[in-house]
Amino acid sequence: MYQFFVDPSQIQDRKIIITGSDVNHIKNVLRMKPGEEIAVSNGVDGREYRCGIEEFAEDTVVCTLRFIKEEGVELPAKIYLFQALPKADKMELIVQKAVELGAYEIVPVAAKRCVVKLDDKKAVAKVNRWQGIAEAAAKQSRRGVIPAVHMPLPFQEAICLAENMDVRLIPYELAKDMEHTRSVIETVKHGQSIAVFIGPEGGFEESEIRMALHAGIEPVTLGRRILRTETAGLTVLSWLMYRLER
Repeated sequence: MYQFFVDPSQIQDRKIIITGSDVNHIKNVLRMKPGEEIAVSNGVDGREYRCGIEEFAEDTVVCTLRFIKEEGVELPAKIYLFQALPKADKMELIVQKAVELGAYEIVPVAAKRCVVKLDDKKAVAKVNRWQGIAEAAAKQSRRGVIPAVHMPLPFQEAICLAENMDVRLIPYELAKDMEHTRSVIETVKHGQSIAVFIGPEGGFEESEIRMALHAGIEPVTLGRRILRTETAGLTVLSWLMYRLER
């Protein structure tokens, strides 16, 4: 079943009005017909609105609500991925897979060893691109919300953003106790907010690690092998998903 996102204002009693680029996709790409069923989410409450296509207008698709699936697919905790900017187009893969694995928000981080340097104009264009990828991944994985992709933040500002989160983790190559990592993951509970900090190629600088430890962020190991930046975050998200999934 195909899923689409709408603004809450487009859900009017038992009518759901789809607008924008999804209209062309439904009519001309998917070639759907009146009576066919689709799933709609408003990106806010996590609920899935099942509705049938009623009619096509020039720039809208009018649907009739059939029922609301109250039990959503969101993880019962909010995971924030603080991802240091990687080289090339790796961030696109990271955003896509992080959304599929249940990340609630993604915060690009400008760490000292990041090769990529974005000025304001380039950052806006990149974030718009990443947000589009997040929306497509949310549709594909039947998410109830579209995870927000933030504008890139300096490392210190990222730490401040995570200051009040319940669990804060930073994989660190010099951390060695895998049993400690397991115990930390096992303490994660439903309803918590979780920050995961992932370094760039080459990892975080020692000064950044010291800053993180001073802020109370928990260092963990991901095992004996050194993982690429695009692998490390997805590994932690997978562990957390396994821990939290109902």
